[in-house]
Amino acid sequence: MGWRGILGCEYGIVQAPLGPDISGPELAAAVSNAGGLGLLRAPDWEAPDHVRELIRKTRSLTDKPFGIGVVLAFPHEENLKVILDEKVDVLQLYWGECTKELVEEAHQVGVKVVPQVGSFEEARRAINVGVDAIIVQGREAGGHIIGQDALITLVPRVVDLVGDKDIPVIAAGAIVDGRGYVAALALGARGVCLGTRFLATEESNAHPLYKRKLVEYDQTEYTDIFGRARWPGAPHRVLKTPFFNDWRSLPPNENEVNQPIIGRSTVHGVEKQIHRFTGTVPNSTTTGDIESMAMYAGQGVGLIKEILPAGEVLRRLVEGAQLIIQQQFGAI
Repeated sequence: MGWRGILGCEYGIVQAPLGPDISGPELAAAVSNAGGLGLLRAPDWEAPDHVRELIRKTRSLTDKPFGIGVVLAFPHEENLKVILDEKVDVLQLYWGECTKELVEEAHQVGVKVVPQVGSFEEARRAINVGVDAIIVQGREAGGHIIGQDALITLVPRVVDLVGDKDIPVIAAGAIVDGRGYVAALALGARGVCLGTRFLATEESNAHPLYKRKLVEYDQTEYTDIFGRARWPGAPHRVLKTPFFNDWRSLPPNENEVNQPIIGRSTVHGVEKQIHRFTGTVPNSTTTGDIESMAMYAGQGVGLIKEILPAGEVLRRLVEGAQLIIQQQFGAI
């Protein structure tokens, strides 16, 4: 039963930490309650009290395992202290060095460490420091993309690299339905990590218009026009909205700093102005010119036809995968 659980969960389905605050307690708990692994997203600045509040609120909504994602490119030391103090089940790391010291510190308090990588070499380093699982992200993924390899070639290479070590490989990038789940299992992955599909759920904290665009549009593009000043050298995949099509050739010397304010948002409890080309996606509190804001999405967005409860997304993934395995491979 290849789709069975990893990291203490019933199924090998992980909900990506959607940021900066799109995967809050409601979404993470809904995924975990349905048998997957829900991941909160830590703020991209030090906010230890807020992180503790997020974790405790999630615990009030589920008694199942869940985790929290930390982007190492931003200040995070105080947030990490709280995460380890609260003994969250899983610490997911991205965009920075996952050190042996950090892994050992987490293991001392029973926290599993799961980095997301985008290359063979990054996977090798993760294995060498003793991580508990690895999320392998293909270039097809939405949001910020750390590597250049396609999922179909990168996952088998990492699986071979892991060998007989008990380190589950989790595939991420354009996986939306049971077909993608089975394809990932065929490549040797033991689980899948979905971002865009869980973005388009009832429990997601994304702005309603953003959710509607995920259903409406089916094209994405790899770009770097959003958030250049705040997070340089961090390309991303976004929906091809009319705004993006108008500005896709933004000169390299331009960024969000001197751009007009197009909206406002409360992100992790902090009031923020949103300038044109800011990398922050619109959440449920955002006001202003929503259609001109960053809307991250993976290449699988064309397969998303409706906004669903997160538990229903998970149920369809599992049942769809089971059906394909039984129908296509049952007689072999």
